[in-house]
Amino acid sequence: MTQQEFSRRRVMQAALALSVAGGVELVAPGGASAASGQTPGLPPDKVGLRLLNDRPLNAETLPQYLDANITPAAHLFVRNNGLPPQDVDAHAWTLRVDGEAARSARTYTLSDLRRRFTPIGRQLTLECGGNGRMEFEPGVPGNQWSLGAVGCPSWQGIRLADVLDDVGVGPDAVYLGYHSADTHLSGDAEKDVISRGIPIHKALADDVMLAWGMNDQALPPLHGYPLRLVVGGWPGSTSGKWLTRLRIRDRVHDGAKMGGKSYRVPRYPVAPGASVLDEDMQIIEAMPIKSLITSPATALQHRVSSPLKVNGHAWVGDATVARVDVSQDFGATWQATDLDAPANHGAWQQWRAMLRFEQPGYYEVWARATDNHGRAQPMVIPGWNPKGYLNNACHRIAVHVV
Repeated sequence: MTQQEFSRRRVMQAALALSVAGGVELVAPGGASAASGQTPGLPPDKVGLRLLNDRPLNAETLPQYLDANITPAAHLFVRNNGLPPQDVDAHAWTLRVDGEAARSARTYTLSDLRRRFTPIGRQLTLECGGNGRMEFEPGVPGNQWSLGAVGCPSWQGIRLADVLDDVGVGPDAVYLGYHSADTHLSGDAEKDVISRGIPIHKALADDVMLAWGMNDQALPPLHGYPLRLVVGGWPGSTSGKWLTRLRIRDRVHDGAKMGGKSYRVPRYPVAPGASVLDEDMQIIEAMPIKSLITSPATALQHRVSSPLKVNGHAWVGDATVARVDVSQDFGATWQATDLDAPANHGAWQQWRAMLRFEQPGYYEVWARATDNHGRAQPMVIPGWNPKGYLNNACHRIAVHVV
């Protein structure tokens, strides 16, 4: 790890620690109040988030608010590209499914979707492709996410595959693209804010849903009410909110933020800060293996020789998490954690470990997850890319032993 990478991590950890310092009313820039957990500029039902941008609204969750297995709506990060629709009438809402490779074209009301298709519930991890962007060096533009653009709520709805089967997917189908009801920041109603998609094989997978519920409640307005896509294990940008139309395409979808460098990474390793041609970029698909320490919070003061319980979550795109190890000596040795099975494919997995520090001093607890293909998280910042995607470097917290 370079000194730049090391110091950048320390800056990030210090900012997060400040935002939750105990006993006093502190607010880090864009951060949550220590006393209330609420953040100026966010709705009062959002707790423990750090505001990154207010137009469009983007906010991430502090790691210690992500300790629950099922992420509460209050603690789920917010990622917007435009302005959410206002005064939504769910009774009048429709979803149009069509496209060059559709065998038919159909329009469904929400009542149609509930009545005609088998309801399901899935716990699926949602993570922004740019989670961890602030750690890349040299820095890149975009929301400077640190650790908290991730969550794993329980979703209620139907399988997307069932709707596509009802419409009919032609043999020339390649991709599925979505369109949504949010408004472009320019105010131009004819301009798509974001219109991304997924290959047809992923659209037909069991971990892709049309969801109208989160945690057995209606979708919150900021999270796509009344209807959204949830694509398990792929970047959150594929899980379109406020869904109005799906297009079964005979080509790779060419909607807003599908081209250029949006949600794309270089096809080959590049030097930090390198210029990369658009034609040398490829679309991000399954997310890499990753883990998060959710308890305790960083900057903990801990008594020498007392046991310390450490826990968190691990997740990975289209694979499964095989193991999570932790280190308390800067990676010199590793200890296996107790790892739970996922609630279903696409859900994150909880892990826990007991540690003991026999001498006073400064320590760091590191977490490293490995998937069922043997791919482990890197200790350093992974391959630099022009938009700062897919940072899955090991998370670490500071522990001051006294």
